[in-house]
Amino acid sequence: MAGQMTAPAVQTRRAGTTSQLAGPRVKATKVAANAVLLAIAVLFVLPMAWVLVASFDAEATLSFGVPDALTTDNFAAIMTPELTWLPLWNAFVLSFGAGAITVVVAVLAAYPLSRYRMRFGKYFLYSVLFGTCLPITAIMVPVYALFVQLNLLDSLPGTIFFMAATSLPMAIWMTKNFMDSVPISLEEAAWTEGASAMQALRQVVLPLMRPGIAVVFIFVFVQAWGNFFVPFVLLLSPEKQPAAVSIFAFFGQYGSVAYGQLAAYSLLYAAPVLGLYVLVTRISGSAFALAGAVKG
Repeated sequence: MAGQMTAPAVQTRRAGTTSQLAGPRVKATKVAANAVLLAIAVLFVLPMAWVLVASFDAEATLSFGVPDALTTDNFAAIMTPELTWLPLWNAFVLSFGAGAITVVVAVLAAYPLSRYRMRFGKYFLYSVLFGTCLPITAIMVPVYALFVQLNLLDSLPGTIFFMAATSLPMAIWMTKNFMDSVPISLEEAAWTEGASAMQALRQVVLPLMRPGIAVVFIFVFVQAWGNFFVPFVLLLSPEKQPAAVSIFAFFGQYGSVAYGQLAAYSLLYAAPVLGLYVLVTRISGSAFALAGAVKG
């Protein structure tokens, strides 16, 4: 009995000694990791805190500081149709239109790539991936010439279609990956009931990949919402320019900037994207509802 209890006791002492020896190293590693994460958090939080504080500061500057008195004069100064509401509406029309068109085309393009084996399917995907590598600045000169020839310059629909086309390569890849996670056996069951391929796509596949569609839509929407270069080149009229372009109205001549109004405008500019993200996550859910869909 004594011999049998000796071995576990020795192993316990060794394990305890090992944990004690390794304890300081583990603690030092955790402290270093927490310090790095805290530094990164400060780098992200400080600019957001400046935007929030400066929007209520009548004498805001580029440096961060607590104002002597809080005021809403900056918001009152920017609450005009020409300065805020019309550019925000234009940005919403551009972003929503580009997101809707991109999602529809990406689903139709990703479905055969995900469900059928084609001879040139892999090469087609590689060509689509190559489209994501083209910088937008490299193609804007021929695009501008094309818009002039087609009489689409200063046209919101033309700009929407072009922004959707630039987002389409990445959207096709993302949609295909989401569609690959939906079991094809569910579609086969619908086919046996007499459903066509498009009916199976609309009634079986799309409801199961709603979170994926929401991710693609948010991705395209956010890209179009913050896009400055394309609307700046293709939209010439001030009443058609989105908020990403009209925000330069707060940058005056000779380096003078209305920092308080700029911060207030930035809060209004970021609110629709945050609201859309919260709305879509609540509607779509957090995961694919595939549990129990296929019997083993």
